[in-house]
Amino acid sequence: MTDSRHPLDRSALVLFSGGQDSATCLAWALHRFARVETVGFDYGQRHAVEMEARLRVRAGMAQVLPGLADRLGPDHVVDLTGFGAIGETAMTTDRAIEVGARGLPNTFVPGRNLIFLTAAAALADRRGLEVLVGGMCETDFSGYPDCRRDTIDAMERALALGLDRPSPIETPLMALTKSQTWALAHDLGGDALVELIVEESHTCYRGDRSQRHDWGYGCGDCPACELRADGWRDWVANR
Repeated sequence: MTDSRHPLDRSALVLFSGGQDSATCLAWALHRFARVETVGFDYGQRHAVEMEARLRVRAGMAQVLPGLADRLGPDHVVDLTGFGAIGETAMTTDRAIEVGARGLPNTFVPGRNLIFLTAAAALADRRGLEVLVGGMCETDFSGYPDCRRDTIDAMERALALGLDRPSPIETPLMALTKSQTWALAHDLGGDALVELIVEESHTCYRGDRSQRHDWGYGCGDCPACELRADGWRDWVANR
């Protein structure tokens, strides 16, 4: 059943890693929901910098969107380190980033978004939060199968059955390029939000915070950095 209420009468839980995509999704949710909480996942990722970045972005969000700051509720962290050990990918172990036999980069953590969404839905149910918001995107270079909208639709159905209530999952970036994601951030919070994402969010697979580029910090040559940099250049060129 479709919920006919206005979004501002509803609440949301944002899956929040502290990267560019989840930072943009948090700003998007704050514009649309009366109460917004965030959840992060410690799944044994190689770099603690990701967990640190999410706290800085959250704190900065209240400053760059002061009119919406009262909508931002608590943050939660779920310990999924046991799950990370199962995957043993380039995201959780020290190995070179490369494409595997299935044509997927070894940064793909099998089932990660499925586990994240299940844990988030359980938390949302306990907290009385109605909508999940995630930064999954089909246009990214990798084509991760658990980022496809078909996967998200299947998870919505499974969660609704398992929880015996609607469990909508909003994915505002699903059809956007990285250039369009930069543009959306600017639409939501102007130069201040873009600057926050540049300075404080973290996307680099290698966890490099020593090199500052126009688009933010990172090694500059891992797939995540290249995607972010290309999107930045395209957005700047077409503003």
